[in-house]
Amino acid sequence: MRKYNVAIVGATGAVGEELCRVLEDFNFPVGNLFPLASAKSVGMDVEFKRKIYKVLELTQDIFEDKEIDIAFFSAGGSVSAKFAPFAAEAGAVVIDNTSHFRMYNDVPLVVPECNAQDIVTWRNRGIIANPNCSTIQMVQVLKPLDDAFDIKRVDVSTYQAVSGAGKEGMKELVTQMQDFFAFKLDDSKVEKFQHRIALNVIPHIDVFGDNDYTKEEMKMVNETRKILHKDIEVSATCVRVPILRSHSEDITIHFNNPVDANKAREILKNSPSIVVADEPSKNEYPMPIISTDKDETYVGRIRKDIYQDNILHLWCCADQIRVGAATNAVRIAQKWIEIEG
Repeated sequence: MRKYNVAIVGATGAVGEELCRVLEDFNFPVGNLFPLASAKSVGMDVEFKRKIYKVLELTQDIFEDKEIDIAFFSAGGSVSAKFAPFAAEAGAVVIDNTSHFRMYNDVPLVVPECNAQDIVTWRNRGIIANPNCSTIQMVQVLKPLDDAFDIKRVDVSTYQAVSGAGKEGMKELVTQMQDFFAFKLDDSKVEKFQHRIALNVIPHIDVFGDNDYTKEEMKMVNETRKILHKDIEVSATCVRVPILRSHSEDITIHFNNPVDANKAREILKNSPSIVVADEPSKNEYPMPIISTDKDETYVGRIRKDIYQDNILHLWCCADQIRVGAATNAVRIAQKWIEIEG
C-alpha cells in the first residue's frame, strides 16, 4: 500500500492534536508526518503512533521541500489564505478546516457521507474545504432524509460546546467553574466569550450581520445548501453552552412529502456515520456525554409533528472536534485516495 507524506498545519491546536489521533485510529497510510506551526511553536513535541515528532515552522517552501502529498490546515483562516496556495502549487491536496475557502465556487465543500462525488473537482485549486462543525453533523442527518422525503425547509437551534472556540474556550469554562466553587465567580475573567460562560448560555457565536443572524448561523445556511446542492430554506440559531465537548442540535425538518417517523428512524439507522439512540421510555437519547470522543453523529427524539404530517423533529449530538473537524477531514483524505488511486 502506498504511503503519503502528511503535513498538519496548526499541529499544536485542539483540532491539530485530534487529527493525529484520528489518523492513528483510522490506520491512515502515513509515510512521513510533518507537524507545522508558527515560529513560536517550533520544537514542540507531537506524538503519533508512539513516536515523537518535532514541530517545524510553517513556510512557503516547506511543502515542496518535504514532498507533502496531503496537507491538513487547522490554524485559522488567515493562515490558510496565505499558505494553502503554496501547498497546492507544490502538488499537495489541501484539506482546509477553516472557513476561508468554503464558499468559493471552485472549491468543493465536502462531507463524504453526503457529497463525496464533489471531491473530483479538487484540482481546480488543489483545495478541499471542510465545512463548519455544526453543519457537518446536521447534513449527515439531512442527506438520507432528503433522499427519502424531499426536504423543503430546515430550522435548527444549536447548543455548542466551548471547545468550538479551541483550547482557550475550554480553559475559560474550567477556570470559571473553579472560581465558582471558590466563591469567586463574580471576579472571573471573561476573555474568549462575550459573557461569562459558566452556568450560562450565550445566544451569540461569531459576529452579527446586517440581517441580525451571526456569521456562524449563516455558515449553516449557506454551507448546507452548497453541500446538498439544493436551494432549501435554512434558518439557524447558534448558542454557546457550558459543555466542554460535543455540539447538540434541535432540528425541525419540513418536507415536500408526508413523513413517517418509524421509516425515518430506520433510514437513519442504515445511514453511514450515524447512531440512532431513540428509546425515550428508557431515557435513551443523544447527549454530549455519549458522543464525546466518538466518530459518529448520534440521533434521537425522532418524532412527527403533532399538527402537520410533513414535519419531523429530532435531536442530534456529535463531537465537533472529531466529527465536526478532524474525523471529517481524514474521511475526505480517504475518499481522495480512493478517487486518485
